[in-house]
Amino acid sequence: MDQDEIQNVAFTIILHSGNSRTLIHEGFGLMRNKEFDKAEEKLDEANNELTAAHQSQTSLMQKYTSGEDVNIDIIMVHAQDHLMTTVTLREVALEMLHLYKNIQNESE
Repeated sequence: MDQDEIQNVAFTIILHSGNSRTLIHEGFGLMRNKEFDKAEEKLDEANNELTAAHQSQTSLMQKYTSGEDVNIDIIMVHAQDHLMTTVTLREVALEMLHLYKNIQNESE
């Protein structure tokens, strides 16, 4: 696998995890405005983007495990970091959505 292919995978991961991060932040705004159904939709969309990023990552891992040389450079390290932090951010957002809903229900 040449460096151009690896960089293409890295940028695909960054693209989809960046899209996901944007959707998650939109979801936070909706949570603050008590628009919980819309916030949940945003988090579902964010998950779809994360799935696309994971698919790119998986294709690279499959090539590696089949014995193909995969030389990782700094952009792939950045892509992996971006993906991992966005996955964590979505998990936090899901918990926050749950908390916002509970607070709303208790105040009614």
